[in-house]
Amino acid sequence: MRLATRGSELALVQARRVGELLRRLDADLEVELVVVETTGDRRGDVPLGSFAGQGVFVVEVERAVLDGRADVAVHSAKDLPSTDPAAGLVLACVPDRSDPRDVLVGRSLEDLAPGATVATGAPRRRAQLAHVRPDLHFSELRGNIATRLGKVPDGGAVVVALAALRRLGLEHRADEVLPVSVVLPQVGQGALALRCREDDAELRELLGRIDLTGPHRCVLAERAFLARLGGGCDAPVAALATTSGSGDPGGPVTLDALVASIDGGSVRRRRSVGEDPVALGTAVAEEILALDGGAPVVRDGPGVSRTAPPDVDAP
Repeated sequence: MRLATRGSELALVQARRVGELLRRLDADLEVELVVVETTGDRRGDVPLGSFAGQGVFVVEVERAVLDGRADVAVHSAKDLPSTDPAAGLVLACVPDRSDPRDVLVGRSLEDLAPGATVATGAPRRRAQLAHVRPDLHFSELRGNIATRLGKVPDGGAVVVALAALRRLGLEHRADEVLPVSVVLPQVGQGALALRCREDDAELRELLGRIDLTGPHRCVLAERAFLARLGGGCDAPVAALATTSGSGDPGGPVTLDALVASIDGGSVRRRRSVGEDPVALGTAVAEEILALDGGAPVVRDGPGVSRTAPPDVDAP
């Protein structure tokens, strides 16, 4: 089994995790990692926001599968653009999802002095942090996790994904796990996404045996939300779906989603529940798109606000 992956330490750890899951099905299965350099890896000097919707960490990995150099593309689900980057491939499996929340490394949010600098390359993170702490300054941040952890500003902090720290055994570096009421995660954050050729029924069946139904449905809801907003959406967008607390992965999905202004001055947030994850994600996006820019902001607690349509109670 040839698994196409980026060459970063985190990507390799994730691909090896997939290999372990597959070998549990067949101890004799040989797994080979096909390391691919992506545009995002080569262009480390370009701010991430400039790549919105382009799949710069995905396209070359997908091409390895389409060209026959690999059987499966292993991605961080958050790197997938809202529309399929390659015709002929299908999202066959979501085998793992770690805690999707973001963390601060360097200082907690409360301990950041007025005017402190937070380094992050994600407009989503900047907008939400600026919404709750408009006094903060922000600087660009690119690179692998080790590089980012080495660039904590004096008296400031960097923002990284908790899932990344956990998979690398670095969770102890986190100074604060940011609650989703303050910073809602990126679509697909913490989840792995495996894509293979759509016409390879045998491989799709095999990958289905390591698929996690609940996380897969949640990723579908989040991606449907992003897709309805438009693949080239430059606004900070975030979404997190969860399945029913009853433990039934096939039960209702709850989707919490938002769209913010670049400066964080406006945050439009919606939460809804549905049985069909794709229909749910689409509907929540349409609700946010329909919001009147002059509608009142409803504040639910520290760091949480959402725009309510006129004469309608916010859910």
